[in-house]
Amino acid sequence: MTARQSHDLGACKRVDDGITRVFQLLGKRWTGQIVAVLVEQPAHFADLRRAIPGISERMLSDRLAELGAAGLVLREVDEGPPLRVSYRLTEAGGALEPALRELGEWAKLHLPDSPGCPSVSRD
Repeated sequence: MTARQSHDLGACKRVDDGITRVFQLLGKRWTGQIVAVLVEQPAHFADLRRAIPGISERMLSDRLAELGAAGLVLREVDEGPPLRVSYRLTEAGGALEPALRELGEWAKLHLPDSPGCPSVSRD
């Protein structure tokens, strides 16, 4: 009998449904960065685009729509002139701040910096 055959499949636990839902949303590319920017303060679309190098307008728009549909981000229109759109976290979105802060601290300790992407201290 191999080790694989002797493994008790019943002993394996399924991933928690909450964790699955969190990573289905926040695990998408760019989503965490968008939320991290908005944790600091509300931002206009152009400011978000500048704050997240490499994100396209289309991707930013799509991710903001997803976050809005999930109840984490509010889109607010200032009729102007000029017309300006800003985004801010809802109460539910703001509640992610402690978790994001902890993940950032964990990354500083356990994930090496990527070449060309030095770590940025927010202290």
